[in-house]
Amino acid sequence: MSALLIRGALRLVCMDAARRELPDAWLLIEDGVVAAIGQGPAPAAARTLDASGCVVTPALVNTHHHLFQTLTRAVPAAQHATLFGWLRALYPIWGRMRPEDVTLAAAVGLAELALSGCGTCADHHYLFPDGVRLEDVIEAAGMIGLRLHAARGAMSLGESAGGLPPDALVERERDILKDFERVVAAFHDPAPGAMTRVALAPCSPFSVSEGLMRDAAILAREKGVRLHTHLAENAQDVAFSLERFGLRPGPWAESLGWTGEDVWHAHCVRLDADEIALFARTGTAVAHCPCSNCRLGAGIAPVRAMLAAGVTVGLGVDGSASNDAGALLAEARQAMLLQRAAGGPDALSARAALEMATLGGARALGRAAELGALAPGMRADVAVWDMSGLECAGAWDPTAALALCPPRRVRDLIVEGREVVRDGRLTRVDERALSERAAAAARRLAQG
Repeated sequence: MSALLIRGALRLVCMDAARRELPDAWLLIEDGVVAAIGQGPAPAAARTLDASGCVVTPALVNTHHHLFQTLTRAVPAAQHATLFGWLRALYPIWGRMRPEDVTLAAAVGLAELALSGCGTCADHHYLFPDGVRLEDVIEAAGMIGLRLHAARGAMSLGESAGGLPPDALVERERDILKDFERVVAAFHDPAPGAMTRVALAPCSPFSVSEGLMRDAAILAREKGVRLHTHLAENAQDVAFSLERFGLRPGPWAESLGWTGEDVWHAHCVRLDADEIALFARTGTAVAHCPCSNCRLGAGIAPVRAMLAAGVTVGLGVDGSASNDAGALLAEARQAMLLQRAAGGPDALSARAALEMATLGGARALGRAAELGALAPGMRADVAVWDMSGLECAGAWDPTAALALCPPRRVRDLIVEGREVVRDGRLTRVDERALSERAAAAARRLAQG
């Protein structure tokens, strides 16, 4: 791989230990790694990328998605529902999906993320109808060129057993555990710079048994992979936990082995002070999904309190059936605005929101040693933001502008030293053709 020099950046936002922001800066990439960073005159390189008028940041990190949901945006029956009603409206539609639908939906979702400057996506896939397998999502990541943390989800507790999902969409627990082992052996790459890693991810307290949660935690630690699930998403979720288990979500998770530096939970909107302290003490991370939380009326997550306590918080777009979009920089802006709405204008700064979208996400996924920051030796995952558009015009502080008045698209996105987006266009797939295929698939799903 020939060296690539990004030169002339208006500002290079490193997100390194010193949180340097370098004007008139350059960055040299060699063999998929950041080789050097500097200011002023730049070294020679085989290829150059002019970043004049641009802010350069680490590629963003998305810590929670359901890519298969990309074909079910704006479904009428789910537009005004809270979490449980929303799920009941959508389960039958998702049950009609085929492997090719999942791959297409994932490709669309990953393409959308790439155009929003995201280089790494954690996807929580928990539905396996009609022969669907985890590799249907992994295939899409290869098509687009993004890093994927493929969280193999599962539902084992159907309606007849007191769970929420229809019985037709749950799996037998022995089959789930067997497939957990299969996908880890087949796809998990623990090496530095890995493009694919696997996590074990039973879906939620209301869709799996406590036995499966315990077994997944034991197996994950035996295999050296991470754990992920939904937790404390709304008041109804907490009420279910209290009624079913006699515990709030945090202590319930702890009792099953679901706290620790190898665990990250999605949402956590309703954590109380004791649960926040538990997460801080154990190193348990949170994937904050502000737009989805707003869409479903779940509430405002106590992000300010989490960060003050030392909890690792990354950002997630969540599925496109509960967000209807997959733009990670928009999540940073929404996270900042919600904390200010709840706690005042100094509750969360633009830079803190940007940090959650980069370094915070890398920490949540256990990859802060190689992703989420720009420094020699880090992986070459880089986003180049053109600040000359109308949406950024008049911005005095270009770093803060990324959260306050962000560009609509990234100009260039580099992942592992390879260009995924160039001049605002995907390099590996045709955006229009992908969109047209998705529209046709959504029409078929709508017809039943």
